[in-house]
Amino acid sequence: MLKAGRNFLTSALCALTMSAPALADDFVSPEILILGDSQISFGSGPAFLEFFTDIKQHCSPSPKQAQNLARLGEMRVGVIGVRSTSIGSWIARKGAAKNTICKEDRKWRVNAGTYGFINMTGNKYVQIGKGKEYQFCTPQKSAFEHMFREDYYNPKLLLMSFLGNSAKRWANDPQTAIDDVEEMMRQLPSDTPCIFMTTAPAFSKKIVDLRLKAQKNLMTAFEKTGSRCTFVPGATPKTVAANQGNKHYFRLNKQGMVKDPYHPNQRAAKNFFALEMDGICNAIFTQVDDAIKNP
Repeated sequence: MLKAGRNFLTSALCALTMSAPALADDFVSPEILILGDSQISFGSGPAFLEFFTDIKQHCSPSPKQAQNLARLGEMRVGVIGVRSTSIGSWIARKGAAKNTICKEDRKWRVNAGTYGFINMTGNKYVQIGKGKEYQFCTPQKSAFEHMFREDYYNPKLLLMSFLGNSAKRWANDPQTAIDDVEEMMRQLPSDTPCIFMTTAPAFSKKIVDLRLKAQKNLMTAFEKTGSRCTFVPGATPKTVAANQGNKHYFRLNKQGMVKDPYHPNQRAAKNFFALEMDGICNAIFTQVDDAIKNP
């Protein structure tokens, strides 16, 4: 009886092991990785995926630029947007900031929207920490430090898109923007080409004004720290004019009023990329060309 019980337990453990999802053992990194906040989940995720999947069509590279773009390989694109996150969430080694990425959402059991090569399930919503594509969390290390470890995420181009969840922090104290950028650059792989683009403008003028101030301080932080990432401002006169006060670009309630002034919809995201195309394309060419010149 004891032997039979032991055999049953062994079989059960083997079955559990075989059925458990692999972590990073058989993971293949996307060549292009986009990281952002909830704007990706609520609207811009498909736009990011479409744009970066076919850079040549959108950016019309010169022959030399096209040759350099070929260094990105198959251009497998992964897009990840994690709820209320910003740079501070990805560089934090513990505490509330890290928890926005690593702690399971109690209500929905998911905290991110993902697209492209890293999510072929048909369901965009995932919980970070579950599944081989999302092993970013371990004690005493930040999400950046863990995801960019050896043999895991190794993109040939990284784009980060954040602003809203650090808007007050960066707007009120320019030094915090400098501190965040410095720590971010310490944690990113030194040989990874990178772009930082602030998120699309919101609906209300009050929110936009705060974010414009934060964006200005953040841009200055990139300049003062000498960051090798290319900075692309997402809030420009054209994008602000397109989004601010435009109900057509935001989700509405049954009464036709804007119910979410922070997250532009997919229609807005498509227009945002059209308006930002030159800045994004120039940033891509700058980063890829620099990577070729300074391997």
